[in-house]
Amino acid sequence: MSGYILAIDQGTTSSRAVIFDDRLSIHGIAQQEFPQSFPRSGWVEHDPDDLLRTTIETARYALANAGLPAGNIAGIGITNQRETTLIWERDSGRPIHPAIVWQDRRTADICASLAASGTEAMVAERTGLLLDPYFSGTKLAWLLDHVPGARARAEKGELAFGTVDSWLIWNLTGGRRHVTDPTNACRTLLYNVHEHRWDPEMLRLLNVPEAMLPEVLDNTADFGMTRRDLFGAEVPILGVAGDQQAATIGQACFAPGMLKSTYGTGCFALLNTGAVPVRSRNRLLTTIAYRLDGETHYALEGAIFVAGAAVQWLRDALGIIARAEETATLAADADPAQSVYLVPAFTGLGAPHWDADARGALFGLTRATGPSELARAALESVCFQTVDLIEAMRADWSSSDDTILRVDGRMVANDWMMQRLTDFIGAPVDRPTVLETTALGAAWLAGYRAGVWPGQEGFRELWRLDRRFEPKMPDSERRTRLAGWRNAVSRTLSSAS
Repeated sequence: MSGYILAIDQGTTSSRAVIFDDRLSIHGIAQQEFPQSFPRSGWVEHDPDDLLRTTIETARYALANAGLPAGNIAGIGITNQRETTLIWERDSGRPIHPAIVWQDRRTADICASLAASGTEAMVAERTGLLLDPYFSGTKLAWLLDHVPGARARAEKGELAFGTVDSWLIWNLTGGRRHVTDPTNACRTLLYNVHEHRWDPEMLRLLNVPEAMLPEVLDNTADFGMTRRDLFGAEVPILGVAGDQQAATIGQACFAPGMLKSTYGTGCFALLNTGAVPVRSRNRLLTTIAYRLDGETHYALEGAIFVAGAAVQWLRDALGIIARAEETATLAADADPAQSVYLVPAFTGLGAPHWDADARGALFGLTRATGPSELARAALESVCFQTVDLIEAMRADWSSSDDTILRVDGRMVANDWMMQRLTDFIGAPVDRPTVLETTALGAAWLAGYRAGVWPGQEGFRELWRLDRRFEPKMPDSERRTRLAGWRNAVSRTLSSAS
């Protein structure tokens, strides 16, 4: 049997396809960006056809790049931006509205109303989540209420709901499979993470017809065969996971206490807590890390809405850089006497604050502040937010005190930022040799199911360290800088206005 696996990584700003062999070597890779739409302040949408088109095209390009026919692919693993919400017609497959992206904040009022009614504790107990526009459930409810005729059609079974994985699988299989996995299902506000089923009480709360929901399969399962006309052969889809859980798997974080943080458009830290879900006292999320062979591992998760997006802001809105790589040189040249803080609450603040109404702010500006100081502030904002997440995790799960952080995502190639990160968290940071860990995690799921990749222990042995970063900053400086950050955040929260 062929040892090649095709990983599809459908993200917030681009779609990627990567072909791995059974030794984790990359044989083909392709990426395409696609536009985002911002129809109103706080609203973020995608064209569903863009998500599908770029997924298919990058898969074809990766196969061509590797010089492999589709018949040589043992299986496909899919990983995707989570929480992004789509509804489409079962008969035609046409979406009824643009996809509402995970960053979208249009349902803030719905969440506030539900919280005011005293339901938040029940929601957290059943789903592990908080009432925030980030999650799919209120987006789905909004679509049913605002697209003419949608609710009546959904109740008749004419419409299908899905996160991006379900949308892709539906189309790749020619409408034969309407499925998802636990790591995507548990981000919807509709899934009971203890009972492993769509929760009737949450469906009633958000007024969502169960008939429109996908079947939930384990992360390694038979998700269907692709249409022959797409790639020249039918290929089985054998693994699916939301992007942050896929990165956790790709970092081989299979043991309780292992911690990873992914730096893409946003930043997401997951701490594996094992077979028992941990209820956070610090507004972190209790989420499913993965479900393999019928056994579930849970995680504590902290979400930062703006990480790489802060660098994009420097490039696209301010025009002070042409490429993201320039930030390392600029930050290294920044005036050390200036303490400039960027709180990048462009779409609110995520964990542990969960303030949908907070907005971004710069503090400490002087007449001498320039591009270097702004670049440093943008990179440091990502590090500071990571500190907030890790300290909340340590408070919730004391066994995490000595955890080494494994990092991935496009930002971690920046050595300056990685040194700043280890300095601020006061603990080692490990960067792997394979930075495509999100795609790698999806690939491992499919490869394991196909029988061509090893199990958890064997995969853990294949993980390789590129570089370990160790803290160098004096404790006094670290404490001073963190105090400045916390002061800046406190002045940015909506309650401060």
